Amino acid sequence: MGPIDEDIVAAVDLGSNSFHMVIAREVEGQPVIIDRLRERVALAEGLNPNGTLEVSVQERALACLERFGQRLRGVSRHRIRAVGTATFRKARAAEDFHERAEAALGHEIEILGGREEARLVYLGVSHSLPGGDEQRLVIDIGGASTECIVGKRFESLLEESLAMGCVTFTRRFFPEGRLTAKAFKRARLEAELQLEPVEAALERAGWEVAVGSSGTIQAVASVLQQQGWSDGAITRSGLEELREVLLEVGDAAALELEGLKADRQPVIAAGVAILEGLFRALGIQTLQPSPGALREGLLYDLLGRIHQEDVRGSSVIAFGARLGLDEKQAARVLATATALFDQVAEAWGLEADHRDLLSWSAWLHEAGLAVSFSGFHRHGAYLLENADLTGFSRDEQRRVAALVRQHRRKLRLELLQDFSEELEEVLTRLLVVLRLAVALHRGHRHYEVPVPEVQVGKDRERLTLRFQEGWLEEHPLTNEDLEREREAWAEVGLDLRVR
Repeated sequence: MGPIDEDIVAAVDLGSNSFHMVIAREVEGQPVIIDRLRERVALAEGLNPNGTLEVSVQERALACLERFGQRLRGVSRHRIRAVGTATFRKARAAEDFHERAEAALGHEIEILGGREEARLVYLGVSHSLPGGDEQRLVIDIGGASTECIVGKRFESLLEESLAMGCVTFTRRFFPEGRLTAKAFKRARLEAELQLEPVEAALERAGWEVAVGSSGTIQAVASVLQQQGWSDGAITRSGLEELREVLLEVGDAAALELEGLKADRQPVIAAGVAILEGLFRALGIQTLQPSPGALREGLLYDLLGRIHQEDVRGSSVIAFGARLGLDEKQAARVLATATALFDQVAEAWGLEADHRDLLSWSAWLHEAGLAVSFSGFHRHGAYLLENADLTGFSRDEQRRVAALVRQHRRKLRLELLQDFSEELEEVLTRLLVVLRLAVALHRGHRHYEVPVPEVQVGKDRERLTLRFQEGWLEEHPLTNEDLEREREAWAEVGLDLRVR
């Protein structure tokens, strides 16, 4: 491997229709694009109802990821983000594919929730537009989902993700490329039905201009402009003109429209139908295309994390506030957990992102109290795994939930076996630290709890805590809690000693 260039950042967007990668050089905190790669993989074409992926589609995707991975060599792994969207979310029975995909790319692939995908789309779009105070409606039509976001400047105010996209609608309404009036009507009505539950919320949020991102919208806008049906924007009349031409041809494979690339031919009809549904349901008259999209949003979000402007921290605090969390207790456990972490990190091979994971878990360890004291660790894990936490991927939420699930009561490390072997070890180490911090503050008291000196044994399986002389004798309940921790960890092979 060649030298690492610490000025380079990269974003990989594994969509349901196309895989994208953008490479940028950071200049004064801003990304300057130096390379783009795009391949139409049509991942959603291979998604079966049971959540499996067709082997041929898997191989097509893996070949693309290997090419992307070659381009990423020499980029620091901390300056790369790779995410999967709707089809990755739905492919629940394709864990093996996910692992093979990460191996091919040479990097972890996060699976985004729908609203987090929407937030990142808005971030990418907002950075591509001129400044202004108007409130915007941003629409992104992907292969298997459509995101609708209302925002102002660089902040999204409402994010919605709908289960409709150009690939899935093509399979359902335009099989084998047959373009009929009946199919268009059914597809448009389905789009309107999908929008029905969120129409009122979008209307209440209010917007002044409509902006569109993604390849589908770019393709439609290009065709309308090339045919002289618009000045570059997408209009109702332009969509009607395009639909009539598509119906006249009747076969997607036979389309020859100036401005329409060959790889967009199979899905253009579905894109037009979805757009017509959106225009009708939301009262859109004109939609301006934007060059910014999810991948650009990933770059800006990644740079925010690098420069300590990570939205995940504020998201955790906001979520805790919504649940009525005892913030003083959360802060006490957090301070002790991170102080213990800093003493064991080097010996246990833990890194900065592991410290973040511990911090979020420590702050939210009592989240389940919002439901009930009985079994609140289980309630908290459920909330954290299923909530929409701004800035978090689904995988990150699962990790936080796994730690919160076992921060008290009986140790069940077998619950961590769903993670990779490497991550299972990391989570186990973090769980040691979290449980110790919680035990030290179990009484929810305001008195100062001294952070013990921690020593890791040479085999990394022995942990010795040394307290101030006499402190444990003065706090017999804490001493008893630590003894129970010692017994619990001894059963799974960790020698915990308290002095």
